[in-house]
Amino acid sequence: MIKVGIVGGTGYTGVELLRLLAAHPQVTLNSITSRKEDGMPVAEMFPSLRGHVSLAFSAPEKARLDLCDVVFFATPHGVAMAQARELLAAGVRIIDLAADFRIRDIAQFEKWYGMPHSCPDILAEAVYGLPEVNREAIRKARVIGLPGCYPTSMQLGFKPLLSQGKPLVNESALIADCKSGVSGAGRKAEVHTLLAEASDNFKAYGVAGHRHLPETVQGLQDIAGRPIGLTFVPHLVPMIRGIHSTLYATLLPEARDMDLQSLYEQHYADDPFVDVLPAGSHPETRSVRASNMLRIALHRPAGGDLLVILVVEDNLVKGAAGQGVQCMNLMFGLEETAGLRHVPILP
Repeated sequence: MIKVGIVGGTGYTGVELLRLLAAHPQVTLNSITSRKEDGMPVAEMFPSLRGHVSLAFSAPEKARLDLCDVVFFATPHGVAMAQARELLAAGVRIIDLAADFRIRDIAQFEKWYGMPHSCPDILAEAVYGLPEVNREAIRKARVIGLPGCYPTSMQLGFKPLLSQGKPLVNESALIADCKSGVSGAGRKAEVHTLLAEASDNFKAYGVAGHRHLPETVQGLQDIAGRPIGLTFVPHLVPMIRGIHSTLYATLLPEARDMDLQSLYEQHYADDPFVDVLPAGSHPETRSVRASNMLRIALHRPAGGDLLVILVVEDNLVKGAAGQGVQCMNLMFGLEETAGLRHVPILP
């Protein structure tokens, strides 16, 4: 059994990790940290876990994370890198759901996250935890920087187009029009996520620049092996969970007669959590709710040169906790799908 610790188990990604790991056939939950809730039974804060998680929250200094095989950080940025060196020295692997190990360029990290990076040597060995791109590197990794929720949808949506060795689309002008539920903002008291503020409302934000942009550009350039240009506009929609990304790419003349539907289907044929829908489909966020599945559909309006790629995922599962468990499975030689075969919830 894999002994797992979770740092920061009181947020939305933390409770999602607990939900998934409590039912994982090869996992033992060893410790869950929260300084403020030290001693509180997990099921007291999250009644949905009653009968599934018997642990209480522990202050970090009491948690004995060094006895774990892997530690998940479901924390604000900066926490994982502050503890990484000590855990690695104890032989513990790390999966960080925040941004400490996502962006390789330290200057870019410090610009977008407003803090110095305290362990550039560990950042240099960290593996970006997108299994559909870095599966083999993840198997050998000690440190995983898990992708953000928006970047997961954008990279997997564009990936088949960019990984063909030659450009199929105008790669200098990719567009991502993305929408997220309110849980993407985290479990904290802020005015813009209050019911009276977020409900019955729809708005864009971060148009001038969003911290997920450099991460996504880095990932897309790794896939393509050449520079790309991306315009990314996120939106907040009045729902709890889910991401819907509408991606736009202009086909080059040599790609106009390609069977792009077959290209996508074949590209993801061996990826258990990417579902390419029949041509012309309209995926809905509820079709992936509470699951680790990401669904993609392709459109060419009026048969023109503009390819429209629709991508949906659950921001808390494939966009965070579920993807972390997927990486853990790879790191420990388990079936990639272990503990993740949940059927999406309807209605």
